[in-house]
Amino acid sequence: MDWGLEAERRLIEIARCSMSQVGVTRLPFTAEHAAANAVIGDWMGQAGLAMHLDAAGTLVGCKRGPAGAPTLLMGSHQDSVRNGGRYDGIMGVALPCLALQKLAAEGVALPYSVEVLAFADEEGVRFPTALVGSRALAGTVDPAVFDLTDRDGIRMGDALDAFGGDAANVARIACDPAGILGFLETHIEQGPVLEREDLPVGIVTSICGIERNAVRFTGETGHAGTVPMPGRKDALVAAGRFISAIHDEAAQNADLRATVGSLALHPDVVNAIPDRVNLTLEIRAPEDADRADFAAWARVEGEKIAAQAGLGFVMDRTYVQEAVPCSPALRDTLARAAHSNAGRAVLLPSGATHDASAMADLCPVGMVFVRCRDGKSHSPAEFASAADMGVAVEVLADCLRALAP
Repeated sequence: MDWGLEAERRLIEIARCSMSQVGVTRLPFTAEHAAANAVIGDWMGQAGLAMHLDAAGTLVGCKRGPAGAPTLLMGSHQDSVRNGGRYDGIMGVALPCLALQKLAAEGVALPYSVEVLAFADEEGVRFPTALVGSRALAGTVDPAVFDLTDRDGIRMGDALDAFGGDAANVARIACDPAGILGFLETHIEQGPVLEREDLPVGIVTSICGIERNAVRFTGETGHAGTVPMPGRKDALVAAGRFISAIHDEAAQNADLRATVGSLALHPDVVNAIPDRVNLTLEIRAPEDADRADFAAWARVEGEKIAAQAGLGFVMDRTYVQEAVPCSPALRDTLARAAHSNAGRAVLLPSGATHDASAMADLCPVGMVFVRCRDGKSHSPAEFASAADMGVAVEVLADCLRALAP
């Protein structure tokens, strides 16, 4: 069988389980989710896996190994953003099923148990939370999330229960770390590195830490036509200098990302000097020390810019998520498999959060990235070739052969 072409066929098929005609819109605990689970169940069956839906709504495919052997977990999420693509998340369910099917066809009996996981809700689009299925297995899910509601006022817990889950008993499905060998996730890169390197796959070294900051510059307003240019306390001019400085400084660190993604000014009228600007600063880096150092630099830079203009400046951190290093053992095993199947292995960090970041609280994690055209993701233009997915299946299969309990 051509495993890459089969992956492409399967992803085209499951993309039809969508609320939208443009791209893929598949939200958790909906009719489209149920239809997708039926398709995924067929994939799992062909790989020789027994299926069940866990209390958090994760579809689990199991293949038991020798008695007492630990379990290797693989998978990703089935849900999408609105009008997303047909690869993000769901490819990480399809390819492990194909790798296991390939090994079964070759008569390979693994010395450990395997579970493929199709998580219900990673994206956080329907409900204002995310990573619920993976956090449930890791034992870190907050029970309060089940009281959150969607735009129609439906409680997450009620939607989960109606779907066949059991919100009241989610805490009981937390895994014992002693019995887990690790977690492998396969995902499109969502970036341009593999295209630049002309490689079908890459191996993730870590999932970047994230922090978000609320920044405010405060000056004085006045009439746009009567206040002379010298001596103005224009908050927007200072914010512009800050934004430019952030961009230039972040460009000096190849792995760091700094983004001002939201900007609001007051009084926000055409003929008045802005006296207040609120903006957001998000910083991502694979090393928490680099992220913290950049945040400290940004604070000093903002204070300097404000002081020079006679303005007020405040920068408050509103969110932080620590970086998640991938397991060196899993990383090295995947890298050897990538080298064998692609000629060489490139190591790269993930700037986006994945289910693996939550699963790291349970067990060692590893990730395989698959090249995506133009680095596009969360878009109908998202694309990974059959040939590249075929290489990824071979990499996963070789990794599974090489792992020992």
